[in-house]
Amino acid sequence: MKKFNIAVVGASGAVGEELFRVLEEVKFPIGELLPLASAKSVGEEIECQGKAYKIEELTEEVFKGREIDITFFSAGGSVSAHFAKYAVESGAVVIDNTSHFRMDPKVPLVVPEVNPEDICLWEDTGIIANPNCSTIQMVQLLKPLHDLYGIKRVDVSTYQAVSGAGKAGMEELVKQMQDFFAFKLSESKVEAFTHQIALNVIPHIDVPLENGYTKEEMKMVNETAKIMGTDFALSATCVRVPVLRSHSESITITFENDVNVNVDKAREVLSNFENVTVIDNMEKNEYPMPIISTDTDETYVGRIRKDLFADNILHIWGVADQVRVGAATNAVRIAFKWIKLEENA
Repeated sequence: MKKFNIAVVGASGAVGEELFRVLEEVKFPIGELLPLASAKSVGEEIECQGKAYKIEELTEEVFKGREIDITFFSAGGSVSAHFAKYAVESGAVVIDNTSHFRMDPKVPLVVPEVNPEDICLWEDTGIIANPNCSTIQMVQLLKPLHDLYGIKRVDVSTYQAVSGAGKAGMEELVKQMQDFFAFKLSESKVEAFTHQIALNVIPHIDVPLENGYTKEEMKMVNETAKIMGTDFALSATCVRVPVLRSHSESITITFENDVNVNVDKAREVLSNFENVTVIDNMEKNEYPMPIISTDTDETYVGRIRKDLFADNILHIWGVADQVRVGAATNAVRIAFKWIKLEENA
């Protein structure tokens, strides 16, 4: 396979580090690799595919003359807003993992298992957007069920790991738990979240909006409609839980009124869907959990059951590693699809 020159913006962050792991594990055809970050990380080394690379500073000039084919951005929306255009101008396709471009009508928002055909729209701006982590794992489960029965409404509650807030979130949970066992929890700092996260559940992720929802919840609503090209109703409640890694979601799906849900058929289409694994045996205590999904590239689903009072309603439980499936792995899968598209052009 032809090799491609890669740049990673946010190379020292949690998603950047995971990107290097994924690129190595899938044997991505890397020619040159350019890790980029802020000035404070310059000189640090990262390793990928048996080679060491020193992090360089992200500037407006750094892409010039480098012949970069693909640039992954994972350093925050303001960074993408300012620097993505310089990567595009140099000839690279930008795969952006921030929220900045997601709802831009000219920028495709892609989950490769769900809407790979939208990747061909990248040429309008040179940018492909990576969706919100909670959205990605949810639409992977909704897509085969929508194709089977036709979705009318979705209600989802998320149980989101602290790593969704980056390294600072993980460090805060660990420090608070250490303080708890040292009988010093009352002295522990609360910085990454709105309240203490250790031994707690916080029904608040991102900023609150006038409609009573949070920005995170509205991301799921708006992004799902764009990715799936549908207008079914969706309501989300996003909750932070004291888990280090992997988001969980309780999803209630209401299908069209004339649907009589067959649980075995629903389980079958989910089992056959790309990168989805069904774990669903209550008698053996088998169901998806964060400790199962962490450090994997699968989206797991279980607790698949029909509603007690309505034939057209199905309840499911989904779990995925949001740093991988919800960020790094999805971005790399987009890159592979883009490569295939370019080869067939």
